[in-house]
Formats: sequence, C-alpha cells, structure tokens
Amino acid sequence: MFFDNQKYFEFCRRCREIGINVPIIPGLKPITTKKHLTILPSIFHIDLPDDLVKEVEKCKDTADVTEVGIEWGIHQSKELIKFGVPCLHYYSMSRSTAVKNIARELF
Repeated sequence: MFFDNQKYFEFCRRCREIGINVPIIPGLKPITTKKHLTILPSIFHIDLPDDLVKEVEKCKDTADVTEVGIEWGIHQSKELIKFGVPCLHYYSMSRSTAVKNIARELF
C-alpha cells in the first residue's frame, strides 16, 4: 500500500536492477476518514504525501474526506496505468463505494 507513486516506481526500478522480474502489483487504499491519516501510517508503516494530508485536513466532514480520497485514487490509478502496471489492487476495508467510484472513472 502506498500513496506516492514515485515510491512504487522507485521500488520497481530497484527490483528490476537486481533481477526481480515478477509482476509487482500496486495496492491502493482510498482515504475515507480523517482517522486514516494516523491509522494507516501506524499499522502499515507508510508515509502519506503532504499534499494529501493537507487536503484531508481541510475537509469539514467524512463525505468531503471520501471525495478527496476518490480524487487522489483516480489520479494515482491513471498515473500507474500510464506507467504500465500489470493490474491494480484496491483495499476497500469494508468501504467499497470509494473503490467503485474510482473504478467507474477509470474503466
């Protein structure tokens, strides 16, 4: 799971350099609550981009946060598809509406 595609691109590059040639499937999680800003980094040991954190912190309610998460997921997904990923994996964590909205925009 990651929110900064550059980290995925760098990981793939480093894997290829040392001969790892299996498909590397990106895992994406749409942010749907402000709690994700603290829970996700704590549990999954990931960094959240400052731009994403700032946008989520500006949100007045959960609906606004979900919309930011969907927009971030759409942008992230489009960039990954352009990069040529083998597929996209979305973590819905019982919040499938955000994933459905991202998929609707992409496909």
